[in-house]
Amino acid sequence: MALTDRKPTGLLRLALRTPIWLYRARLGWLTGHRLLYLAHRGRRTGARREVVVETVSFDPTVPEVIVVAAWGKNPDWYRNLRAAPAIEVRLGTRRWPDPGHRFLDSTETLRTLQAYQRAHPGAWKRLAPLLGFPADPADPRWPEVADTVHAIAFTPHRTGHED
Repeated sequence: MALTDRKPTGLLRLALRTPIWLYRARLGWLTGHRLLYLAHRGRRTGARREVVVETVSFDPTVPEVIVVAAWGKNPDWYRNLRAAPAIEVRLGTRRWPDPGHRFLDSTETLRTLQAYQRAHPGAWKRLAPLLGFPADPADPRWPEVADTVHAIAFTPHRTGHED
C-alpha cells in the first residue's frame, strides 16, 4: 500500500495545505510553475474549496498545465471537478478564472508521467515509491499504473464541454 492511498491527516495535511496561504497572500510566484492552486466547488455543499497540487507538466505556449490526483485514489478535489468545473486556477503569477479542463486518457497520462520522470529523475526516485509508481522507465507496470492515475489538464478559458 502506497503512502498516498489514504487522505493525509494531522501535520502532513497541514504541511500540504501551507501553499494555499502563499497563494492567498499573493506570493504564488514563489512556487513558480511547480505548484498549482485550484479553487473548486464541493460536489454536495457547493462551497468553495481550495487545494494546491504539484504540476507534472506545464506548456506555456498553449498554455496548459497538467496535474495528477495522487493523494487517495479519488481525492475530493478530483471528484468535485467531475461534478462541476473549476472556479479558478493559479500558477505562479498567472491567474485563470473560470479555467477549462479536460481529463486525460491513460495513453496521454502515461506519456505525461514518463516525461515527468525523465525531466525530474531525482524527484521521481523519491516520489515514485510513495505514490506506488515504478521508478524504472522500462518497468512493464507503467501502462497499468497509467490506467489507475487521474490526470487533468487546465487551460486559461473554458470552451464548451470539458471531458
